[in-house]
Amino acid sequence: MKTTNTIKLLIVALMLKFNPLAAQQSKTAPTWSNNTNIYEVNLRQYTKGGKFSDFAKELPRLKKMGVELLWLMPIHPVGVEGRKGSLGSYYAVKNYKEVSPEFGTMDDFKSLVKTAHEMGMKIIIDWVANHTSPDNVWVKDHPEFYIKDDKGKFVPPVPDWSDVIDLDYNNKSMRIAMIDAMNFWLKETDLDGFRCDVAEMVPTDFWIDCRTELDKTKKIFFLAEGGIPELHKAFDMTYSWNVYHAFKGFFKKEKTIDEVKKIIDSERKDFKPEDLRMYFTSNHDENSWNATEFEAFGKASSAMSVITYTLGGMPLIYSGQESAFDHRLQFFDKDPIGWGNYSLLDFYTKLAAIKKNNPALDAGKDGGNFEWINTNNSNLIAYKRKKGNNEVITVVNMSNTKQKINTTDLNVKEFKDFLADDKCGIYELTNYEFSTKVSLELNEFGYLILIKK
Repeated sequence: MKTTNTIKLLIVALMLKFNPLAAQQSKTAPTWSNNTNIYEVNLRQYTKGGKFSDFAKELPRLKKMGVELLWLMPIHPVGVEGRKGSLGSYYAVKNYKEVSPEFGTMDDFKSLVKTAHEMGMKIIIDWVANHTSPDNVWVKDHPEFYIKDDKGKFVPPVPDWSDVIDLDYNNKSMRIAMIDAMNFWLKETDLDGFRCDVAEMVPTDFWIDCRTELDKTKKIFFLAEGGIPELHKAFDMTYSWNVYHAFKGFFKKEKTIDEVKKIIDSERKDFKPEDLRMYFTSNHDENSWNATEFEAFGKASSAMSVITYTLGGMPLIYSGQESAFDHRLQFFDKDPIGWGNYSLLDFYTKLAAIKKNNPALDAGKDGGNFEWINTNNSNLIAYKRKKGNNEVITVVNMSNTKQKINTTDLNVKEFKDFLADDKCGIYELTNYEFSTKVSLELNEFGYLILIKK
């Protein structure tokens, strides 16, 4: 009997080393994922009612905003034993084949998926494969599915995660049951895929087997909560934590612009062109436990969103960002989002249109070539992406003071400013066919997107 998490991790490492599946190539993402965005839905906090039917009423607004891929945080029943707070953690799953009464019924969820599909949107759900609640139905029926200590007691994967217990991936029957549970959702509800929680804590060879089996039912989209190249042997997309933390470090004065650029360059070397990376300024973990986008980036939060849409990969919007909601949402209790007047709705709508309508901004191997632009100004970050005749230039002022840009540095000839009528602080200019050297000014944390006509 494997008694500790350390032993488990050592065994996993050995399995990966000697597993022939580890030599497999990256999976090919569905073609629709190359020029879209992803929107994370915190269902519990999204509306006062918190039901599937309540969220369904928001779909037309999100569709109009340009959202095409919806990721719902876990929708399963939450365990009672060891529960944190009044409602518990989404990630303490009590039954993999049921929906939580907190959100509605299975028929309500099927209706949500059907409605989204009719509107041309895709839906994936969060899947927690590393652990379950201590009162999961498997505990009674299959105690052998779990890691235990030397006293035969179930153990959490991490000491602080006291509301969950660790699954044993050396048990082949458990693996089969896990894949069966995931397949249940594809067959019963016509889901489009999964976002897999703490994917790096689950053996990669399991994910490879899992992806192979699920694709037999339906070609899925597979997102890993993890940031290492290894995961792309099974997953379409991983988190770009390194780029997020690089920019966060810059605003903490822990990194320079050049250091940030080196991290972005290293990512392009470490990952294959077909490996999709998810860029973000917020998500449920960062928002609840570390910082809102405004705490992390301050007045530069919109400028950072511009980068997530133009750098490459797939941009993420977290629930409430389109309303500039500056609040750390409670994780274990009801804490509804205050939507206000959707002050950034037009901003994200325009960014989605930029992403959708410019092949140079496609993700993965279909995306345009990336090239840094030297502006001779250490306060600016500038780059261009080009695919065929389509070219997009992005310039961001990373400082809290106005900065000058010389048009000869940008080599701009036939471009238009896509956001020229935007009210989010972008510098407005009327003539982009520069025949002589012109000096522009970007306001503090301002940004400029130039798109070839």
